Amino acid sequence: MEAGMKKEMDVREEGKQEAKATAMRVSVVSVAVNLVLSLLKLLAGIFANSGAMISDAIHSASDVFSTFIVMIGVNVSSKASDEEHQYGHDRLECVASIVLAVILAITGVGIGISGAEKILGTGDTKLEVPGLFALFAAVLSILVKEWMYWYTRGAAKKINSGALMADAWHHRSDALSSIGALIGIAGARLGYPVLDPIASVVICIFVIKASYDIFKDAIDKMVDKSCDEETEEKIRTLIRAQEGVIRVDLLRTRLFGAMMYVDVEIACDGTKPLSEAHAVAERVHDAIETEFPTVKHCMVHVNPAEECACK
Repeated sequence: MEAGMKKEMDVREEGKQEAKATAMRVSVVSVAVNLVLSLLKLLAGIFANSGAMISDAIHSASDVFSTFIVMIGVNVSSKASDEEHQYGHDRLECVASIVLAVILAITGVGIGISGAEKILGTGDTKLEVPGLFALFAAVLSILVKEWMYWYTRGAAKKINSGALMADAWHHRSDALSSIGALIGIAGARLGYPVLDPIASVVICIFVIKASYDIFKDAIDKMVDKSCDEETEEKIRTLIRAQEGVIRVDLLRTRLFGAMMYVDVEIACDGTKPLSEAHAVAERVHDAIETEFPTVKHCMVHVNPAEECACK
């Protein structure tokens, strides 16, 4: 039994380290791409006389900061359990997601305020006619940042990382910002500079909505929210399929960072010896943790079938 538990812990630790390696690899690519893209946008903004492109360059540079937050969050959350943190550090990744959500919201509000000022004609917000270099840089930024969104999103789904998913949406917000810059630059060249601020306000709404979704997901994982009904029903079906299980008396789940805990009460034949009931509980435990890799721990309690079923 102890050997089996040790092997299980080793497998989970190995999986956690693989997830960490994936997150680090994606984050390094993200930092490199954003540094190059920020420099290109800055040069385009300066030499092509585009204030919108300079602002977009600053937005891309902020992505580097957000990616460093992701790297710190993933590194800390992947640390093994210790005496002071016996349940691990998984929830610290949620903290990184919350920080990123706040940064994303501030970015969105900044884009919206800038657009509103231009529409209302307040502040020093005059849009000058930019050169073609700025137009080219905006198109390139859209393509690169959209690719970075899907690349980071795919990795986030693979390792179930909320912080990495938040960073993916930061890439998407940058792509949307670049679309606004492209519309503004093209509109200015065609004699319709008002298109830029209108696009900025629309983009602001999308970015704030994304930040809200990321924030809500992180908070849910911080406050022990139960997993979705579909997952719980799959767990119940799996438990009922195990030999020796007469019924499922109770099932509780709670999210813990990117992982989840499962507490189960099952009913077995009360006339059987304790060793058989224990074997049934082990089958249920092993089936759940094998079938659902995101289950950090599963606790199984056995009731005699003669007792009334719990709700």
